[in-house]
Amino acid sequence: MRFYLLLAILGAGLALLVLNHEGGRTLGMDNDDFGRLVQLSAIAALIGSGLLVAGRRGLGETARQAALWLVIILALAAGYLYRADLQDFAGRMTAGLVPGRATVTSGADGSSILVVHKGLGGHFQADAAIDGTVLRMLVDTGASAVVLSQEDAARVGIDLSGLTYSISVSTANGRARAAPVRLGEVAIGPIVRRNVRAMVAEEGRLDQSLLGMSFLETLGAIEITRDELRLRD
Repeated sequence: MRFYLLLAILGAGLALLVLNHEGGRTLGMDNDDFGRLVQLSAIAALIGSGLLVAGRRGLGETARQAALWLVIILALAAGYLYRADLQDFAGRMTAGLVPGRATVTSGADGSSILVVHKGLGGHFQADAAIDGTVLRMLVDTGASAVVLSQEDAARVGIDLSGLTYSISVSTANGRARAAPVRLGEVAIGPIVRRNVRAMVAEEGRLDQSLLGMSFLETLGAIEITRDELRLRD
């Protein structure tokens, strides 16, 4: 019976909202307020019917049922009020369990900030989409440009046979030469940049592709706080 009562309340409320959609008001109330009233009515009907059923089993059972519903309502209210904090917590947990996974949080001014957590090796690594292909890249503020290894450049679809290695660069493996290229799109999380200046290192000279300053310098801010790298678009 409780199930059918809930269906009746929600169905009647939905029908009235549909009928009065153009007018913007239902039974003298704004449609948004009327929608909230329907929701509250359904919750009240559910709780009331539950208390009636529990009342037949004795006062003690009724009190236990009422306390249980109170806890559920308070938990739902707390979840709604602190939803932003819960989203941040979930993002941090995900980033910690999945290295390279960047998470989005909100700054004090309401702006979006991309957070990259330090990996086990002590470096900041992030999954970046280069022309639609996702690569695990090392975030390197010391690199003047985005630098791709030969393997990653091939994955992206760059024609390696047509490259000219005319730029001298310094890598972890010593001095090397790199070929200038242009990347159609570089994206990390919601941050997207197009026509990005980049380089392709000679074969065997770069162990991991670098997300360098030709991408990072376009951001509003770069902050390193202990084990977090924060990128503000």
